[in-house]
Amino acid sequence: RRFAARREGAAEGGLLKCKEGYPAWMPDHPIYDLSSTIVDEMCALLPDQATYLGVAGYDDRWADLSPTGFAAIKSTLTEMRNRVDDLPPPGSRWDALAIEVARSMLDEELDAIAADDHLRSLNSIASPPQDYREIFDHMSRDTAEAWDNIVARLTRLEQAFADYRTSLDLGIERGLAVAARQVEAVVEQATVMASDASPFLALGESLAAELPGRVDLADRLEAAIVAGRRAFGGFADYLRNDYLPNATVADAVGEARYVREAARFLGTTIDPAETYAWGWSEVADLRTRMEAVAAEIAPGGTVADAIQVLKTDPARSATDRESFVRIIQERERAALEQLSGTHFDVPDAIRDVTVKLAGPGAPLGAYYVGPSEDFTRPGSVWWSLEGDGPFPLYDEITTAYHEGFPGHHLQVGVQMSHAERLSRLQRLWVWKSGTGEGWALYAERLMEELGYLDSPDYVFGWLAAQMLRACRVVIDIGTHLGYPIPGGQPFHPGEQWSYETATQMLVDYATLEPAYAASEVTRYFGWPGQAIAYKVGEQMILDTRDELMATRRADFDLKAFHADLLAVGPVGIDLMRRFLLD
Repeated sequence: RRFAARREGAAEGGLLKCKEGYPAWMPDHPIYDLSSTIVDEMCALLPDQATYLGVAGYDDRWADLSPTGFAAIKSTLTEMRNRVDDLPPPGSRWDALAIEVARSMLDEELDAIAADDHLRSLNSIASPPQDYREIFDHMSRDTAEAWDNIVARLTRLEQAFADYRTSLDLGIERGLAVAARQVEAVVEQATVMASDASPFLALGESLAAELPGRVDLADRLEAAIVAGRRAFGGFADYLRNDYLPNATVADAVGEARYVREAARFLGTTIDPAETYAWGWSEVADLRTRMEAVAAEIAPGGTVADAIQVLKTDPARSATDRESFVRIIQERERAALEQLSGTHFDVPDAIRDVTVKLAGPGAPLGAYYVGPSEDFTRPGSVWWSLEGDGPFPLYDEITTAYHEGFPGHHLQVGVQMSHAERLSRLQRLWVWKSGTGEGWALYAERLMEELGYLDSPDYVFGWLAAQMLRACRVVIDIGTHLGYPIPGGQPFHPGEQWSYETATQMLVDYATLEPAYAASEVTRYFGWPGQAIAYKVGEQMILDTRDELMATRRADFDLKAFHADLLAVGPVGIDLMRRFLLD
């Protein structure tokens, strides 16, 4: 979208003519036009992803996830990759960044197709069935056209599942079926979507509130909701009857695939054995710190005693869903107002954070959805809560800073605002968990350093969040690569990992409720390499900060470091470090 205000001055590389659909001022190297073309081409092929990105014009359709559809995606990616190779040399460091980002993104997507990842894209948290459910939360509802898009998508959902099933069937034929645990998790989610508890049923009330009196549209929506629920019910039946008998028993994916997947999330290659040992050292250090803070919360007590107090004291909880949202919203807004200009440069377009609750069937936890390309849809933090309350707050305050401000909300907002020097592809499409989630975890640490975790409760919650991420490192690597628990550990020393021991560790060490812990472990088993990105990414950011402090000494400026880190965006760790340390 064209930015309303003309930017003063030009970034390195000169100016580009004003072009409909793009910012008024852009660098002149052809990589920027090509990057915009790549986004347009990918949005046409993956329209549901266009909705998540806030790119208009695709909200009435689904991606073709059949083998034929992926052949078209591969063809487009290959063409775009060849065009990147034909570009002239970069004229600035920002041009070079844009070229490397485009090349890396295209290569990774092509490598994923070559590895047949699309034939086994089925897990509990990050696969098409979750997109088919969540996407309706992020679609506009304020016009008749917007509701026409919702009706169209619901009506076409059965065909979307049919296309997707052909890829899953081919995966079975090639011996790439996923683990039964992931199938069962998606069956449960799909069954909720088809049931009388389906969040689709709330769409009728939303339509009545947004556009009262539109009986014709209400009738079409009702029929579309029936079709959408039927689509999820049919998919649940397919998974139970056709896919599950072919699913594997083993959850582990092995070292070769794990290292490849981790590199894709991190943008760097790890030594898994070394990272596993480091993860255990982090677990030990955090356990000691948690014990010290626990003694403040429950004088003379243990971590378990502190957790009991934190989870049962009404004064430490939000009484209901409405009060939970209000408390989190107030925290977010206070931090944004107080830190703007002092520690962060905050673009005007993101000077608010919307807090929302996800509907039934969503995995437990919180997540962030960025603003639309033109910022008409604000960035929002979503929580999936279990029950009606009360909701303990000790660990939710640090989560608010992670998902909202100064975590993902600031990170994504700055990235989206840098149209004068970042390519459209980088601003909208590219996201590496290593730097993306690493920044959000770093933001939690920073808020502790700045005193925003203003009670032992919230400090304990932050340490528990850090512990969760450290546990993720040892559980994710240990289970997928078959590493035993070290003999010197107090937790199941020398044993092999199992689903039960992994779940128990999250309950005992990271203070999670059993249902949430089980959901987390299912996630790690089905999404190899992603869970370690938080802690590894944070450590890489801290290491980079330490290196810059050592070399710049008195000239080191923390606010400038944050600005530089956010300006480069959530690219791969190796690229981030080169860009900041160069």
